[in-house]
Amino acid sequence: MTDKKSDTAWPGGISAITLFVEDLDTTKRFYREVFGLPVTYEDDDSAVFGFGNTLINLLRAPAAHELIEPARVAAADAGSRLQLTLTVDDVDAMCEELATRGVTLLNGPVDRPWGIRTASFRDPGGHIWEIAE
Repeated sequence: MTDKKSDTAWPGGISAITLFVEDLDTTKRFYREVFGLPVTYEDDDSAVFGFGNTLINLLRAPAAHELIEPARVAAADAGSRLQLTLTVDDVDAMCEELATRGVTLLNGPVDRPWGIRTASFRDPGGHIWEIAE
């Protein structure tokens, strides 16, 4: 889609995804240990990790209100409303590696009818991550 006023392509790539979390310290540690990523920015309310060209911003749920008002931040136990997918070369090998990092799978590895092999797990904030080959 092109914006006719400026001839700028829109939408571009997703630059950042903000995930609301109740326990920033635990979730930040999970991301460092499970994904092996350094924190690229942090303050008292957030920690940011780089996933390729996309930033994942972990934001304390109470601080999220000013970003999304008048919408509400859903409780962590309200159920999942999204899944983030990471591409890997070998789902089975990555599942074994995740187990050594203390990750419990929700499902998988499983061959999906649409032709890919996947497995899913949850971070401490309740967000679902899928690995797919």
